[in-house]
Amino acid sequence: MNKYGDEAIEKAFSEPFEVWPFENKNTWICIEHPEYTALCPRSGYPDFGKIVLDYVPDKLVVELKAWKLYINAFRELRISHENVVNQIADKFFKEVKPKNLRIIGDFTRRGGIKTVVTVSRGEKTAWPEYQAERL
Repeated sequence: MNKYGDEAIEKAFSEPFEVWPFENKNTWICIEHPEYTALCPRSGYPDFGKIVLDYVPDKLVVELKAWKLYINAFRELRISHENVVNQIADKFFKEVKPKNLRIIGDFTRRGGIKTVVTVSRGEKTAWPEYQAERL
């Protein structure tokens, strides 16, 4: 039996992001989601990490609960760190249409290996240096 949360997460993964109109200029938005989980495509073991979204909106901003539910939707998927960061960036860029964006996947060490994957889309910009400590 599905709980209402399961249904909301499933819907968030398959439907477009909920967005809000944005009328300001020169605004940089950073959203951090510290509870990313998915499954390793090879072993099936759980992966954990933080997903950071930095973007400069054009006419739309993402609704925060929609963002949270979308990231939560990866928890049962078998997907690599590299692929998930690109998939998130592609969906966000297509649907929210920011001037530019950067997605950072800062994944928890496993087997002593630390992985940070960074992807950008849109206009080139001088993003602030990523600091894992800020999370």
